[in-house]
Amino acid sequence: MRLRTVAVNNLRRRKARAAFLIAGLLIGVATVVALISLTQSMTGQTKANLQSFGANILIAPQSKDVGLSYGGISVGGVSVGTQSIRESDVARIDTIPARASLSVVAPELVGPVHVKGKRVLMLGVHPADEFKLKRWWSVDTGRQPANDHELVAGAKAARTLGLTMGDYVRIGGRRFTVTGILRPTGAQDDDLLIADLRAAQQLLHKPGQVSMVEVAALYADAPVGDIARQIAAVMPGTKVTTMQEAVKGRQHAVDQFRSFSYAIVGVVIAIEVLVVFITMMGSVAERTREIGVFRAIGFRRVHITRLILIEAVIASVLAGVLGYLAGMGTTYAVLPLVAHSAEVTWAPLLGPASLAMAVVIGALASLYPALRAGKLDPTEALRAL
Repeated sequence: MRLRTVAVNNLRRRKARAAFLIAGLLIGVATVVALISLTQSMTGQTKANLQSFGANILIAPQSKDVGLSYGGISVGGVSVGTQSIRESDVARIDTIPARASLSVVAPELVGPVHVKGKRVLMLGVHPADEFKLKRWWSVDTGRQPANDHELVAGAKAARTLGLTMGDYVRIGGRRFTVTGILRPTGAQDDDLLIADLRAAQQLLHKPGQVSMVEVAALYADAPVGDIARQIAAVMPGTKVTTMQEAVKGRQHAVDQFRSFSYAIVGVVIAIEVLVVFITMMGSVAERTREIGVFRAIGFRRVHITRLILIEAVIASVLAGVLGYLAGMGTTYAVLPLVAHSAEVTWAPLLGPASLAMAVVIGALASLYPALRAGKLDPTEALRAL
């Protein structure tokens, strides 16, 4: 008779204890799977959401002048109308090794213009890139500029100049159509007239020049600091800075959530080891007479040890499979409650890993009880008959 057959029959005969062992492991595996899959899904969603916060790298001209603050961003060394970057140099960013990690590269030109006898700031941009970068920009009425004869007005600028959607306004002898009004942002964006970059370059007499470049790098890929260094290497004469406070703060939140989840996983695994150990020790104590009979009919110590371990492994495999399914089911049920827009991230290795974890926990926690069972003196065991 094979040891595997004996182990299976023992589990069938002791259904209650086998069910308790499997249930204990199953709950633990399901908890670990659910925590890991929830962590991965929420981390992925968090990193995706970080892109909505806008630029995390700023490229400005090198200068020792006092910096200009624009949109809550410290633009070191940029004085409107004096310093600039050649627009042709911006194309060098496409040559950096981490180019695939860049979500948006948005060149901008800022300068003063006169409208209706008042001096206001004009921001020249590539509208599609700029509105993608600054997702908090929302056109209250109308749409973003589609050509170099259209502009969008910030909320405060529109109110000050008396502009509404569809109005025509002349700037430097050039006629623009107001295609939309930005909703208030509470930042300097409210004071701007936003037009196509080419139109702004002509009005400000800076053809082929930009004041700065805002870059949004993907958090899930290369570190933002490394990307900034690569950009600085291909754009000498510029100052490349990262929004350190924003980057580190957001990344810290992601890392904290992951660390907390892993700590819980460690506690659950420790509890599972204890549950299996106590269960198997109780099983060995109950089977003293059975072990004595096995030894009396010729089973060696190694056979008894292997028998106990095989039982534990069989129960662990079953618990691992069921625990993985239960864990993923829990993820699907819980994720919409804690992260409405997140989607479940399937990790190909999580299934095999959960099965391996269950087997390792079951085998290690059963090792001492199995060795103890193998060391039982058959004469002492048979006295219980």
